[in-house]
Amino acid sequence: MFKVPKNYEYSNDQTIGNIEYRITPNDIIGFSVYTNDGFKLIDMTTSAATISGGFQSVNGQGNSQTQFLVEPDGQIKLPIVGKIKIAGLTVREAEKSLEQEYATFYNKPFVMIKVLNRRVMVFPGTGGTGRTVNLDNENMNLIEALALAGGLTNTGKSYKIKLIRGDLRNPKVMLIDLSTIEGMSQSNLLLQSNDIIYVEPVPRVSQELLSQLAPIIGIITSLALVYQIADGFRNP
Repeated sequence: MFKVPKNYEYSNDQTIGNIEYRITPNDIIGFSVYTNDGFKLIDMTTSAATISGGFQSVNGQGNSQTQFLVEPDGQIKLPIVGKIKIAGLTVREAEKSLEQEYATFYNKPFVMIKVLNRRVMVFPGTGGTGRTVNLDNENMNLIEALALAGGLTNTGKSYKIKLIRGDLRNPKVMLIDLSTIEGMSQSNLLLQSNDIIYVEPVPRVSQELLSQLAPIIGIITSLALVYQIADGFRNP
């Protein structure tokens, strides 16, 4: 998986600083509105269990969390204000935009949103098995994601970890070495949503060779069996 051409030029952009995430279509947004700069929660979920457009309400211990889907056109359908385009905005930009919308209806509204489906994919060196790790905080780094995925396997090359980032049609690929102390300094690299972490597995030559030889051995065994049966008929 994720092989690169010979002499491939890996990206040198391994900055620790994170790039603020921008909301995209199909993101799931956790949404809350407060009034008077956060003094009182506006509960918009008590009158309905569901709303078309990807709404879900989860209640517990006196708190309510509302979740909305960013539609393919980049808009989100919210109570009272209706459809608002937030795709392409950072979380804080979206909060400010929605605060302006709700200012028509509430005194000093305070909006809090969170992208709930930010995640990375981790292939820890088993060859094909991968895991999805949710980015529960803004500062999750490479080591944390690998730990949440179960750590490196015995067959994973700690010195050859690929971090694939950006548009999959033209991605950035970074090569990271965690086998040395110097390489460990790169482990603090902050992850971005939809990053792919691929630990290259150690080639299992014996198993690969056996899998390639198995069909040939099967054919030879079958031919030998047919020959023995035929020889038995000729020499009863």
